[in-house]
Amino acid sequence: MCMRTSINIDDQLYYEAKKLAIESKKSFANVIEDALRRVLVTKDVKKTPVSLVTMNGKGLKHGVDLDNNQSLNDIMDD
Repeated sequence: MCMRTSINIDDQLYYEAKKLAIESKKSFANVIEDALRRVLVTKDVKKTPVSLVTMNGKGLKHGVDLDNNQSLNDIMDD
C-alpha cells in the first residue's frame, strides 16, 4: 500500500535530493523513503554508554586516541 501526501521542504534540500535521485536512477519518492527509513531505524538504536575497564592505571595512556585506528596500530606496533 502506498500513501500519497504533500510536504514542504527547504529548497536546497529538495534540489540535493532530486540530484541524488537522478544520479542513483531512483525516483524522488524512493530517495525520500530511504532517508526516512534510515532515520527511523537509527532512532530505535539504543545508545548505551561504553565503560572501559583499565588495569593498573588511571585510564588511557597519554596520546592514545580510540577513534583513530592508525594511531592505535602505531602504538601496538611499538
